[in-house]
Amino acid sequence: MEEPTALPKVKHAKCATLFANQAFEVDVESTFVRALPGFSIVGLADASIQESRERIKSALASVNFQFPPQKITINLSPSDLKKEGSHFDLVIALLIALQKERLTCKDFFIFGELGLDGYVKKTATIFPIILSLAKKHHSLKVIVPNDVLLKVRQIPGITAYGISSLEEALLFFREKRYENPLPLLEPLTLFEHHLIINNQPYFYYGHFPLDFKEVLGQTRAKRALLISAAGMHNILLEGSPGCGKSMSIKRLRYILPPQNMDEILESNAYQSLSSEDDTLSALRAFRSPHHSSSKPSIFGGGSVHASAGEIALAHHGILFFDEFTNFSKTVLESLREPLEDHRVLISRVHTKVCYETKFLFAAAQNPCPCGNLLSTSHECRCSDAELLRYKNRISEPMMDRLDLYVQMAEESSQEIGLSSTQMFNLVIAAFKMQKERGQKELNGKMNENDVVRYCMLEIAAQEALDIAIPRFGLSQRSIHKILRVARTISDLAGAKYLAKEHLLEALSFRRR
Repeated sequence: MEEPTALPKVKHAKCATLFANQAFEVDVESTFVRALPGFSIVGLADASIQESRERIKSALASVNFQFPPQKITINLSPSDLKKEGSHFDLVIALLIALQKERLTCKDFFIFGELGLDGYVKKTATIFPIILSLAKKHHSLKVIVPNDVLLKVRQIPGITAYGISSLEEALLFFREKRYENPLPLLEPLTLFEHHLIINNQPYFYYGHFPLDFKEVLGQTRAKRALLISAAGMHNILLEGSPGCGKSMSIKRLRYILPPQNMDEILESNAYQSLSSEDDTLSALRAFRSPHHSSSKPSIFGGGSVHASAGEIALAHHGILFFDEFTNFSKTVLESLREPLEDHRVLISRVHTKVCYETKFLFAAAQNPCPCGNLLSTSHECRCSDAELLRYKNRISEPMMDRLDLYVQMAEESSQEIGLSSTQMFNLVIAAFKMQKERGQKELNGKMNENDVVRYCMLEIAAQEALDIAIPRFGLSQRSIHKILRVARTISDLAGAKYLAKEHLLEALSFRRR
């Protein structure tokens, strides 16, 4: 009687793949079977994973691994989920090298691309994958390239180990280095400046390479930009060419409020999705697409992948539209929903992806096609029909989503005014008031319930609002917008309630 054939030994480890902006866990299995020598990867793996066979062979040769005269099969489960990315290299190489050893690596998520010499490299998708996994699992053990280790360790609930080569990864398991305690890493090590409010740390950049003291005069515009920064309010600057619109908005980035760690990690994950794997920083994003940009490049999309667009990359930062009226009508009207709902949904046949879009929208435009309508030294050459057509490019519903509107005059004053440092100190004071009230969102992003809860008017202010509603024909959205701006103005003044002067100043910044 023939003896039963021994079942092939299967080794397991974990990795993950990114589908749109969500990570899905992948069980990586390996077996050696008696057959003609070969090396195959199954489980709906794309070209980048199939090509990894040659990288893995070369990397294993660098650690003197001898391929056995057997067939090696790697399975990526679940098999109906498409996997892609060169970050599967390391986990596959480890399973092959440790196949005949009594060692287990199934408790670890393993990421890394292999060089031909066995060096482990980072990829743009590793950080967003781990961040997405951390939202689904309370505790994770991950092995990542040293290049991305500091960023990954900032994610709460992550136990991260860094390696630099395949040889080091093998020693990690053979010597059971994971049993040694990890050195403590404070979240503050990556950031120079922080403050703590209600036991919650908030981080800020604290440097001003572009300073508002370089913007001479323009006192009203700088006041509006201060209010915009303190509450993350959308703003539109209109003025003649050269009056300082773009110059001012480019400085707005450096006086924005601090962020907590979750916000920093979230915005950095979006940057990584677009292959912009920058160093983790408390400096908020600043995106300024050209007016000729296509709709998919701004809102995201693509025939195969629903990639992040400019509005997702501006999450928790600034989206700046220079030459506002020169953007296409389709783009401008499509911008209304992300500004209102703070998210954008991209739908394709096989993919539906939702990106968060909580950003400060800033825009700059000329008052007319020739730019001289507000000029005191140049004559406007535009006809009435051209002016009407130019103004109609921005619809009323779109204008209704802009909290602050300022006309900037040609400035002859040499007054320096507030510097960025002074303005940022005022922003910090207003930020503390908002957080100490218990607000989760800053004033400009409050929902209707929060407006009712936190925007409490004094009697005189309520009377002024009751007069303004019929006089200016204010819609419900306009009323809430004015209350949000007034709340920020009162925070800058250190006031608990909204006074009449705060409300009147907020009304003065609406477009008539």
